[in-house]
Amino acid sequence: MDALEAIGDPVRRRFVELLGAGDLTAGELAVRASAEFGISQPAASRHLRILRETGLVTSAVDGKQRVYALDRERLDAAASWFDGVLGFWSQRLDALETELVRGRRRARVDETGEPPASVSGEEAS
Repeated sequence: MDALEAIGDPVRRRFVELLGAGDLTAGELAVRASAEFGISQPAASRHLRILRETGLVTSAVDGKQRVYALDRERLDAAASWFDGVLGFWSQRLDALETELVRGRRRARVDETGEPPASVSGEEAS
């Protein structure tokens, strides 16, 4: 399972969100999961194990507790993937917006018979 598949689960995604605010113990995460999702401590532990195995979180033993933290490097890699997807769609959505504005402008010209004022350096049609 890769990082994106791992955060596809709402419990694991919530754990990542919670750890974004700072390190938490397994017990603290299990209590939150129980309150928000109604799952048991063993189920919460399985979710945490998956997050560890995919490298999204790290854990360290502190006395009798296991403390979890986000692995920022692994999250940055996932964020880079999202940035690439967003860049692809942002360009296309910007182009669509431009065409919609042009279409509305042409519709006004057709209704009034008068060309609109120049916008963004474009000449009136």
